Amino acid sequence: MGVRNLTVAVGGREIVSEVSFALASGEVTALVGESGSGKTTTALALLGERPAGASVTGLVEVAGAAVDADRPPEPGLVGYIPQHPSAALNPVRRIGPVLHEIARLHVRADTRAERRRLVRARVLEALRQAQLPDGEELLLRYPHQLSGGQQQRVVLAHELVGRPRVMVADEPTTGQDAVTRSRLVEELRSVAAQGIAVLLLTHDLDLVRELAHRVLVMRGGSIVEAGSREEILGSPRHAYTKRLIAAHGLTAEPGRAEPGRPLVTIGAVTAGHGRVDTLREVTLEIHAGDKLAVVGRSGSGKTTLARCIAGLHPHRAGEIRLGDEPLSPRLRRRTRDQLARIQYVFQDARASFNEFVPVLDQVARTAERLRGATSSAARGEAIEGLARLGVPESSAARLPRSLSGGELQRAALVRALLSGPELLICDEITSGLDALTQADLLDLLNRLHRETGTALVVITHDLAVATSLANRFLIMHDGEVAEQGETEAVLAAPKHEATRELLEAASGAVHSSEPASSVRGSMSA
Repeated sequence: MGVRNLTVAVGGREIVSEVSFALASGEVTALVGESGSGKTTTALALLGERPAGASVTGLVEVAGAAVDADRPPEPGLVGYIPQHPSAALNPVRRIGPVLHEIARLHVRADTRAERRRLVRARVLEALRQAQLPDGEELLLRYPHQLSGGQQQRVVLAHELVGRPRVMVADEPTTGQDAVTRSRLVEELRSVAAQGIAVLLLTHDLDLVRELAHRVLVMRGGSIVEAGSREEILGSPRHAYTKRLIAAHGLTAEPGRAEPGRPLVTIGAVTAGHGRVDTLREVTLEIHAGDKLAVVGRSGSGKTTLARCIAGLHPHRAGEIRLGDEPLSPRLRRRTRDQLARIQYVFQDARASFNEFVPVLDQVARTAERLRGATSSAARGEAIEGLARLGVPESSAARLPRSLSGGELQRAALVRALLSGPELLICDEITSGLDALTQADLLDLLNRLHRETGTALVVITHDLAVATSLANRFLIMHDGEVAEQGETEAVLAAPKHEATRELLEAASGAVHSSEPASSVRGSMSA
């Protein structure tokens, strides 16, 4: 199984060029590279898919059969976990009926009763394998009632139902907290142990170190280096591989907390979905110039809290104030000034863009609508801001589907900044970025904070990211505030079991010769 001399061209430009590799049953092959390097296009070829208007040459083979757009693989033979799970979930259908419908495609039985029993067993097995122990409760929910991490694990369950021969995992740990991430690592390892060939697309070199047997390094549509995990991570030969590995270590510069006036005050906020509260009696102050990291496991209430602040979760009790002004729970009832002062950058950047409007137009619209800038001035600001983050005008002028996930995340950040916000909420915005782009983005956020004093609320599961940005930590657990305090104090002497569990899981994910205490110390340096 694998590809040979795969070339994909769009409009005469090669986005994948002469790529060849083999996939072995029971092994994990990691395809590593920066956003836009061609990883996803290469992986989708295994499913017989191609970008719109693309020409494809070369050979793609799965389980002994050639695959292309006219001859896709048999249903269930190749599983695919996308980088943006929300795009794979039907927003108007509950989780349970969709899973049962998929399972019925793969189950045969003599009687209806026996088939129902086998379908239910297959669904529950897939949920367990996808690390959703409370899966039966989730079956009645809609996708928007799940956290980003839960959505991703539901999509994984969709694919495991079919018991595939090949599993393509596109950034599978994106948006996952350290504890869930460690469990997912074990599950993917178990998937490979069942004889399934796993193609892992990732920016997470710690994940590569833990899982991969072989590593392919991709840049500009070509494979620049290939070899065993030990060869690539231990003795890289190509200059790009060396830079990628070097950039993976993040340097923390959080500084000490210097709180200003209260900017946002949250008083006894409770919120949820239907009769289930995902946030309970949360009280918090965010000060002008703050850098607050909200950390916790998937489903702990991090994103629900952030959406309440931004006016994106109307079903809540309690009070949220911006300065002295009470904020409506509903976004549409907030003033233009309130909208401009609080901006939100979503975890799934692709879903936050209108797929039929060029990215540049959507970015510029923020300055027009919220600051009253003229169309030409807004467009100029957007072009300049995008260029600073590595998105040229030629790329930004395209539709969202033509940009990589990393490019769209950077565009989403520029779009938010054009309103001149006092508070910027960043929801897992580094989770889909390669190490080089992630380091650049963190440097940009730190520089933005120094230059403008914009308060930052960073929703993340990644303690390294949180430490590199935040002067304060807020630990969420089961919808409640488990612990909060200055970064150094929380990391050095965690008081709550949930905090200790996150720290231990994060230390365990870093496979080096350093003991756990040294890893923890480096995060608080």
